[in-house]
Amino acid sequence: MRKVAIVGGGLAPFGVRQATWKELAQEAGGATFRDIKNLERKDVDSLFVGAAMPERFAFQSHVAPMVAEQVGVTPTKVITRTELACASGQSAIRMAYACIAAGLSDIALCIGVEKMNIPDPPEMQTSMACVLDREFDGVQGASAPPFFALCANRHMHDYGTTREQMAMVSAKNHHFSTTNPFAQFQKDIPVEKVLTSPMVAPPLRLFDCSGITDGAAGVVLTTAERAKEFTDTPMYILGSGQCSMGSNLANYKSFSTWFPLKEAAKEAYRSAKIGPGDLDLAEVHDCFTISEIMEYEDLGFCEKGKGGKFIEDGKSDLGGKIPINTRGGLLGTGHPLGATGIAQAIELMQQFRSSVPRQRLVDNAEIGMAHNLSGAANVHSILIYGRNPP
Repeated sequence: MRKVAIVGGGLAPFGVRQATWKELAQEAGGATFRDIKNLERKDVDSLFVGAAMPERFAFQSHVAPMVAEQVGVTPTKVITRTELACASGQSAIRMAYACIAAGLSDIALCIGVEKMNIPDPPEMQTSMACVLDREFDGVQGASAPPFFALCANRHMHDYGTTREQMAMVSAKNHHFSTTNPFAQFQKDIPVEKVLTSPMVAPPLRLFDCSGITDGAAGVVLTTAERAKEFTDTPMYILGSGQCSMGSNLANYKSFSTWFPLKEAAKEAYRSAKIGPGDLDLAEVHDCFTISEIMEYEDLGFCEKGKGGKFIEDGKSDLGGKIPINTRGGLLGTGHPLGATGIAQAIELMQQFRSSVPRQRLVDNAEIGMAHNLSGAANVHSILIYGRNPP
């Protein structure tokens, strides 16, 4: 199996965009190629497009060939679209990684795109519920906010987690997003404002929830041997893990522990030959504030039930035990489903390059994690990246 590296990447601004789905792909593709010296479009032999629901958001399917045309590449080895709801972008990277490691591809472009703001907001919300078991959970209204509210209520009951602690996650991540010109939200939101924002699904309020976002991101992968042809600062894939457990909410083992995350983390650490204490920073899936608190625990950053105290003590902030979501996370940056996992990878790469603003730079970072959940937290996907080759 060949070792694999990411050699560069680029972003389209996240937010409520007037740009079309195709134009977002063009923006991310252009930014990606501008970032990578010595790479021409003709060098790319494979394309992986992360897109969760273009059929419903943009009325467009068969999107991978369309993206190839829009960004000017001619895939001759592999072309495909990856769909795994909120993890669609990371799935594109994982599939490109697997193909390069196996020798099916030498240079692969990953583009993640989502155009979520459509003229009819109720149609967008109805579409989001499609990621659930439609017959059992979707028809009961168990879309994302109610599901994560169930998790928050159960975690508060089991471990004493407080509304204030959840609000601290939002305040931290919105503060980080003020340093990110690509973020959807670029204003500080103090704890008090989170706690008094409109109620969405008790106990979750508006600023406990990630936004409805248009955006795109791209990266290029190649073999570790060839990486230095394209950049002096490649980022290497050290390990990965993924696990799915269940779909119907009635079959979940717990709402306060995500067992598939624990299994995915175990495999990611094993394959990378590290433990959670070896990570210098992490990008985790903070679609809701309770998500980040549960991820602290189930990723092994703290004891079970201590996630609230972890954020309260500043251990996930810059200068803490492990800085989390330094680009602003999903809460501050926005969450265009197909682009999020790729944007997380770009943040880690830029941290390793020390090319992010000083206000969010993790000094001398060498190992980082990108984590995505998808659906009703029944699937968890992890990639571990390093500044140095494995």
